[in-house]
Amino acid sequence: MLQQRTIQSLTRAVGVGLHSGQRVELTLRPAQPDTGVVFRRVDLSQPVDIPVNAAAVSDTRLASTISALGVKVQTIEHLMSALSGLGIDNLYVDITAEEVPILDGSASSVVYLLQSAGIQLQNAPKRFLRVTQTVEVREGEGEQIKWARLDPHHGFKLSFEIDFRHPAVDATGQQVCFDMASGRYARDIARARTFGFTRDVEMMRANGLALGGGLDNAIVMDDYKVLNADGLRYDDEFVKHKILDAMGDLYILGKPLLASYSAFRSGHAMNNRLLRELLSRPQSYELVTFDDIRQAPRGLAELAPAW
Repeated sequence: MLQQRTIQSLTRAVGVGLHSGQRVELTLRPAQPDTGVVFRRVDLSQPVDIPVNAAAVSDTRLASTISALGVKVQTIEHLMSALSGLGIDNLYVDITAEEVPILDGSASSVVYLLQSAGIQLQNAPKRFLRVTQTVEVREGEGEQIKWARLDPHHGFKLSFEIDFRHPAVDATGQQVCFDMASGRYARDIARARTFGFTRDVEMMRANGLALGGGLDNAIVMDDYKVLNADGLRYDDEFVKHKILDAMGDLYILGKPLLASYSAFRSGHAMNNRLLRELLSRPQSYELVTFDDIRQAPRGLAELAPAW
């Protein structure tokens, strides 16, 4: 049987929220089988649990935000990406503010935390949502078009193309394909940082956003070049970060996907629209487990190696 996974022991991190600039403590705790991922706002007089699912997404401007009972947690996509990349099914995420700490702007710090805590196999079958019919969402026309699509596939792979028309971005790869079968999420995707432009940062800060952002947790560009002294971590770091985000956004579904995801200029809003479209069409998916691990897709059955 391919088993569900949680972590062996609790692990903690402290950082600041990308947009709020607030100090925030993050504690990751093991959870029982079939719990899923649950964020818990422990800074409130009465802690509030927010289970992760596509319907819980309440805002997709600049990040993915989930809400319950009028309480929210923002910028969950990098943490969710790490959980997707390591195949963690069940976890409690205790948080002392309304935004997940940005840490280094990628998912690698969360991957490190999870692997340091250890991965625990659980005595319950891991449940996948297998796409059986193509589902697609589109927006705009001509040069403004953007789209995202899920196709049937025995495994999980992603293809993303960006189109920013900026000198620093144009000089890098703008299309990438990543297959979980490679077993190289931590090495090839997790280290890709979020990015932004100085002109946008100035505008966002004037509106009370990006207050915690800087060169230590994001790639920052002026009108011509990357401003970070150490440059890029990958030649195609921009589009790899979009893959990282997409993995996190899709894992908000609450179960790992068996599908091929492809997108052009997609973002948090379109990724959530894609999940809602999928769930609105029950004939387009089915829930599956694997009694025989040998029948499971490569890369989804093995425990991710430490790095």
